[in-house]
Amino acid sequence: MKPRRPRQPDRTPRPGSREEDAASQSLPGTSPWQYARARRPLTDEAEANRGHTRSPAPPRRQAPTAIGGQEIARGDDASPAAASKPRIRNNELRLYGLNACRAMFRHRPQDLRKVYLTASRMRDLRDVLAHCVQNRLGYRVVEEADLERLTESRHHEGVCFDTRPPQVPTLEQLLESTQGRPSLLIWLDGVSNPHNLGAVLRSAAHFGVDAVLLPPDSTLALSGAACRVAEGGAEVVPVIRISDPAEALAAILSAGFTVAATHPHQGESIFALRMPERLLLVFGAERTGVGGGMLAASTMTVGIPGSGAVESLNIAAAMAICAAEWARWKVGA
Repeated sequence: MKPRRPRQPDRTPRPGSREEDAASQSLPGTSPWQYARARRPLTDEAEANRGHTRSPAPPRRQAPTAIGGQEIARGDDASPAAASKPRIRNNELRLYGLNACRAMFRHRPQDLRKVYLTASRMRDLRDVLAHCVQNRLGYRVVEEADLERLTESRHHEGVCFDTRPPQVPTLEQLLESTQGRPSLLIWLDGVSNPHNLGAVLRSAAHFGVDAVLLPPDSTLALSGAACRVAEGGAEVVPVIRISDPAEALAAILSAGFTVAATHPHQGESIFALRMPERLLLVFGAERTGVGGGMLAASTMTVGIPGSGAVESLNIAAAMAICAAEWARWKVGA
């Protein structure tokens, strides 16, 4: 009878022992017994069980890579998860809406920083994408839902730009640029709805207004919502925030402007008045109207007569009528 071979002791370090800690240093974060088990081939059953605990990565969505037969380079990953949480710097403005974005690109393409668009907009914006490729700017092809999250609006029209804000002149620079010619300025006193600002900018651009002025306490600011409603008007009519209303009004009067406050029930009819060539029109909020300080500072008060069936016009509609009347006089002057 053959003598039995002595049984070899198990040298596998026990989990948590000093030996296990020392041996695990050869493979950081993994002990030898864990490493050996990880290296062991999995059976079909083990493979199936592992699939329940560790889901495979979802396939990456591939965006179109060509426009009109011309290959273009992708600017960034088109993952909707990545697109839904973009980084927006303090000195950037997020625009959306096709006309607003196209106007921005037409007037200041150097300020473009990033583009998000749906696949259906790639043909409409092929020049923008070519600019991104040439200047190494990122763009992402995303879904409609991603754009809704990016813009916080359903009215994105399939495109969104991250841009630098437009350069805005100072009041002094503005007044100097208007010297010797007819000029119309709009002052919004107490107006707070960004869509009203956008509609005012759209009409202002149409009738050749030189600027929209905001007092220091105004809650309005140039935003994606305002720019979309402006349909490109925000690119040609600067929005200037006044730091000192008294000094600003003094400078405006010294530059030869007449200051006219609008009122729905008082003042001269805008249709019976010969409009001054250089005019600052002050519009107030729809419920409260122009504030007492601006009324006192105005040299005249004008109104828009109507049937009386409604209290007054929307601020944007009233501004468009007044600007159209001023433009009519300017053409006839």
